[in-house]
Amino acid sequence: MEEIRIVADSSADIMSLDEASFACAPLRIVTKDKEYTDDENLDVLQMVSDLQSYKGKSSTSCPSIGDWLNAFGGAKQVICATITSTLSGSYNAAMAAKKMYEEEDPTRRVFVLDSLSAGPEIMLMVEKIRNLINEGKSFDEVCEGVVKYTKKTGLLFMLESLKNLANNGRVKPIVAKMAGLLGIRLVGKASDRGDLEPLDKCRGEKKAIEAIISHMKELGFSNGIVRISHCFNENAAKALKSMIENTFQGAKVTLHRARGLCSFYAEKGGLLIGFEKAVTV
Repeated sequence: MEEIRIVADSSADIMSLDEASFACAPLRIVTKDKEYTDDENLDVLQMVSDLQSYKGKSSTSCPSIGDWLNAFGGAKQVICATITSTLSGSYNAAMAAKKMYEEEDPTRRVFVLDSLSAGPEIMLMVEKIRNLINEGKSFDEVCEGVVKYTKKTGLLFMLESLKNLANNGRVKPIVAKMAGLLGIRLVGKASDRGDLEPLDKCRGEKKAIEAIISHMKELGFSNGIVRISHCFNENAAKALKSMIENTFQGAKVTLHRARGLCSFYAEKGGLLIGFEKAVTV
């Protein structure tokens, strides 16, 4: 069977993947003073520190068509996952790369999945793609399987700071400032449209973690896989992990530190939670 290459942009927080042919296409974080490439060489802590003191506009830049073509790596079969198309042009760039790649060699096949999400939920999708490949599924079966799987995954987030979202025009500066002054934690989810949907404004971290547990129940989580990504807030991530394991018997929870793109949006103290819902697909 022809090897299937898995490709994701760096919003998936994956730089390498065991038991798979894998490549990452980097997003970039851009300020007037500096550009940060979200690859294995990025000093994420330095970037986060720089952005905390930065006063100007900041933005993100999606992988170029060339970045995607490089990541495809000459493979005959490629399955790639991108950050939600409502936040980035990554999906459109990947689709343009797919067209060029297949036109160059008609025996090639590329499937591009718009995750409608980011971070640990994409990580779940990538892991599902790998598992389906390793089960011996065909290219078409893997594509069909991961599309079905996206119907049973979700993303929740907790944000301690909204500064970067304000700097790139996604929330009003006064809202970001008030959240910082009042110690508000914003809890929200990735909507079905792939944008960020606020759910709660919580005073303090403990209440925010309790709100996350409540929303996981509402969204159908029972005992599946959970991936928690944190931006230099391991204590909160561990507290959430413990509460999930105590609340949902059999939950399989792992933690990791967010890479550059997710750290830009989550900011220091933020959490992103990808999880499986208990639905039949």
